[in-house]
Amino acid sequence: MIYPRTLPAAHQRLLIRIIETLSQDPRVLGIGASGSFASDSMDRYSDLDLVIAVEPHRFNEVMEERFEIIDKIEGRIAAFTGEHVGEPRLIIALYEPDIIHVDFKFISITDAAPRVDDTKVLWERDRQLSTIYSQSNYAYPQPDIQWIEDRFWIWVHYGATKIARGEYFEATEFLSFLRTTVLSPLALQQQGLTPSSVRTIEKRIPEFAEQLKETVAIPEKEALVPAFEKCISLYLDLRSKEQVKTNDLAQKHAHDYFDRELKS
Repeated sequence: MIYPRTLPAAHQRLLIRIIETLSQDPRVLGIGASGSFASDSMDRYSDLDLVIAVEPHRFNEVMEERFEIIDKIEGRIAAFTGEHVGEPRLIIALYEPDIIHVDFKFISITDAAPRVDDTKVLWERDRQLSTIYSQSNYAYPQPDIQWIEDRFWIWVHYGATKIARGEYFEATEFLSFLRTTVLSPLALQQQGLTPSSVRTIEKRIPEFAEQLKETVAIPEKEALVPAFEKCISLYLDLRSKEQVKTNDLAQKHAHDYFDRELKS
C-alpha cells in the first residue's frame, strides 16, 4: 500500500493498527479509504473514512458484532452508530493517543460499487474489492437545479413565516439549510468542484464564501430579514447561469409575501 503524501504520521500509525486487526477477521474481505485520504488532501485534523467490506452471507452477523470488532483495535475511547446521517452501517469512533476520528462503514462486498469518490484499497483478499472498483465508476451526488427551483419559493415562504411568527432560532437554522442544500452546492458545481455542501468553501471559492457570510444571522428579525434577502439574491444569480424552467408565479408571490409580512 502506498500511503498518500499528506497522511499524518499519527493517522498512519492508527491505520496500521486497524489493518492489522481487521485483516485477522476471516469475514472481512477488504478495507478501503475514501475522503481526504483518497484525494491526498489530509491534515492533522482529518478523519479516517474507512469502508469495511465483508462476506455477504455474514454481513448481518458482522453488523451485530461491529462494536466488538472495532474494540479489538487498541485505543478506542468512544463510538456510536450513524443513524443521524442516515447510515446505520456506520460507526463513528475516537481513538487515543492522538484523538483521531475514524468512520467505519461496514458493507457487504456486493454493495461496494456505489461510492462518491475514488476509494483506495488498503487491504483485501484475492483482489475482490479492487476488482469491483475497477469495474464500476464513482460519482458524487450533484445538485439538480430543477429540483431546487421547484421547491425554492416554497422554502422562501416558509422562512418568512418563521420570522413573522417570531420563531427566530428556527429561521436561523433554515438559513443553514439553504446554504448547505442550495447555495453552496450550486456555486461549487458551477466552478467544476465537488458540491460537498459548505465544506472548505472558504478555501475553494473564497469570493463566493465572502458573499455567503451575509446569509449568516443572529436570531433577531433585524438580522434575519437581510440574510434571507441575500439568500434569494444569491440563488437568482446562480439560477441565471442554468437551464431551468422557472416558476415565475411562485417567485412573485413568495417575494410579495416576504415584503408584505416582514418589510411593511
